[in-house]
Amino acid sequence: MFVEKLKEEVYDVILQERVLVLVSMDVDALCSCKILQWLFKCDSIQYTLVPVSGKEDLARAYLEHADQIKHIFLINCGGNINLLEMLEPDEDIRFYIADSHRPLHLDNIYNQDQVKILMKEGETLEVPDFDDIYAESEDDDDSHDDDDDDSEPSSKRQKTDEGENSLSARAKKKQWERKRQDILYRYHEYAFYGTSSAVVMYELAWKLSKDSNDLLWLAAIGLTDQYLNERVDSEKYVSDAETLHEHVMRHNHGTDENGVSINCMKIAFDAELRLALYRHWSLFDSICHSNYTACRFRVWTMKGKKKLHEFLADMGIPLAQSRETFSSMDVELRNNLKEWISTSAEKFGMDEITYGSFHVQYGFRNKLCASDCMYAVNAILEMPDENSKSDKFLQALDSLSRSNTKLLLDGIEMAKTQLTALVNQVRSLIDMHQVVCGGPFLYAFLREGTPDLKMFSKPIVLGALARYVLNAYVGMSKNKRAAALPFVLATPLDTDKGTCLVTGVPPIADESKKNFLGRAFEMAADKTKARSQHDSFDSAVIEIKSEDREKFFDALSALLL
Repeated sequence: MFVEKLKEEVYDVILQERVLVLVSMDVDALCSCKILQWLFKCDSIQYTLVPVSGKEDLARAYLEHADQIKHIFLINCGGNINLLEMLEPDEDIRFYIADSHRPLHLDNIYNQDQVKILMKEGETLEVPDFDDIYAESEDDDDSHDDDDDDSEPSSKRQKTDEGENSLSARAKKKQWERKRQDILYRYHEYAFYGTSSAVVMYELAWKLSKDSNDLLWLAAIGLTDQYLNERVDSEKYVSDAETLHEHVMRHNHGTDENGVSINCMKIAFDAELRLALYRHWSLFDSICHSNYTACRFRVWTMKGKKKLHEFLADMGIPLAQSRETFSSMDVELRNNLKEWISTSAEKFGMDEITYGSFHVQYGFRNKLCASDCMYAVNAILEMPDENSKSDKFLQALDSLSRSNTKLLLDGIEMAKTQLTALVNQVRSLIDMHQVVCGGPFLYAFLREGTPDLKMFSKPIVLGALARYVLNAYVGMSKNKRAAALPFVLATPLDTDKGTCLVTGVPPIADESKKNFLGRAFEMAADKTKARSQHDSFDSAVIEIKSEDREKFFDALSALLL
């Protein structure tokens, strides 16, 4: 059931209890977890923290702790799964779900006792009526007219009535079933995202009068993660950003920039360039590795590089200066960069080069943007190295602390490596003409032996690559229909098991960011009996046997026609 009063229905209930916190491996979930940890620390609430990367992880973690802990908090996981069916919990166990994945499972929504779903105040969902899904139409077998014509024998009359009532009941039941299936299909047809979990957790902190600039900054990073990974549309992002901006004004009211103490934290909301990590890189590298600018300039072509040089010339920035690290550029260029880029970008057809975002400044140190933190934390989580999943989770969590600037800067360097690998892979797929039109969708396969292949075996990085490739392909394609087609990308996952990871992203022309491919993947796997595993919390990510890939894609093509 949906929780209307976060404090009374959730927080006050767990105040004296030990809590199991299960956290998905994404940036928004980590920010949300960090806020919850602070609240628990304030009230001395004992908790056990476990990172989970999929449904199997979630079930395993639950089974390990269910005997000792009766209150389970799930962050960005569990909302779109039938928890009671999967976990079979005792009746005294309670689940508290802060999950931005949509649609939420109807059994979780309609459970009045064991499942509590946390949402942002004012957020609404279109949910089918309970009776349309769970309650069958009543049989009319026992209802017949007492004033029947006495001229017919009673036994014959009774049999006729019973037969007619039985037929009528069956017809009604079939009609109800058809309507139910239609409602369920429409409800589950598209996967999308609701409000960032970090924003929901911040709202809880605010209602408990425990909010602060530090928690507000975490909410801003969580929201930015949603936006830059294209989980929500611009309208939803702007709406939630405006909510946070009101809190920014409240917490940072009257702060004098000239009188900043060395430990002071100041958050501001301002226009931000759609250039990845440019304050920590060179301007030239940032333009070449940012999805928005790289795809519009087509930087992997000679003509694109020439156009980029023209862009820099139009701004009056010498090529040598553009290749310097941002901190080494001339002061005048640094101070005017945002304005100059915005002016020149309009001439080059890039009128969305800026967006509203959050920045933080600690004392006299360099300014950090929410996107910088998002890229860094995500890189720490998903870089392929010898560290275990738990180690990466704890490192990423630590990098969000104000005191761990070095860890965050290490993450920024990892993020640059990640972005460089992404661009190299995009260039390779485009140059080798490996993006193929499969009729109702576009697709590509990464091959064994591809450089940095391990980096793309993670769902979030693979999703980022898919969006990057789709943008690049549509920008290069002469086929006007390309912008209206979704894109499916597959990569080898485990050579020993012979599996591959498949992800799908919606068409560029669809600004709603709703994704119908998750449902299509499920149906294609069922239809072909492809050996598959749908372990991810994101419905548009599926693991299948490499041998079954071809028939899976054939079925997908037939389904989407």
